[in-house]
Amino acid sequence: MVSKELETAINKQINAEFWSAYLYLSMSAHFANKGLPGFANWFNVQFREEQDHALKLMNYLISKGNRVELTPIEKVETKWNSVLHAFEDTLDHECVVTSLINNLVSLSRKENDYATENMLQWFVSEQVEEEETAQGMIDSLKLIGDNGFGLYTMDKELAQRSYVPLANEQA
Repeated sequence: MVSKELETAINKQINAEFWSAYLYLSMSAHFANKGLPGFANWFNVQFREEQDHALKLMNYLISKGNRVELTPIEKVETKWNSVLHAFEDTLDHECVVTSLINNLVSLSRKENDYATENMLQWFVSEQVEEEETAQGMIDSLKLIGDNGFGLYTMDKELAQRSYVPLANEQA
């Protein structure tokens, strides 16, 4: 079992992961409504990945004999002024998630819970990728600027992204 304090913290992270999923689902719907199906697809894949992250944490707690406690998900934004603004929000959000994961790692170290720290290293690596990807999207969108053809081309590229579920042993 993990300690009660760590169990509570992981349950809060589960909620944060589901909130992230909800945010990305909102972004997906927003861009679908704006006629940008590629961007909608990109955020839909993010939505599904965030659900996987929550399930991975849930399964870990269950495997350790701990209790999963799902709590209400707070409201998310539903409108963005531009694709760039949505990706800037994405990067800001992923930086917050990184700090939450880092706090969990610190707590697991404080408690000498090496198994939990080991499991959390997957999330540390995932957050590096998430931040790098969001920054790359921002950089591309800044290069495109107001070029409608550039946005159209990027939208077509993002439509090709597909969801890859976590392996059974991870989710």
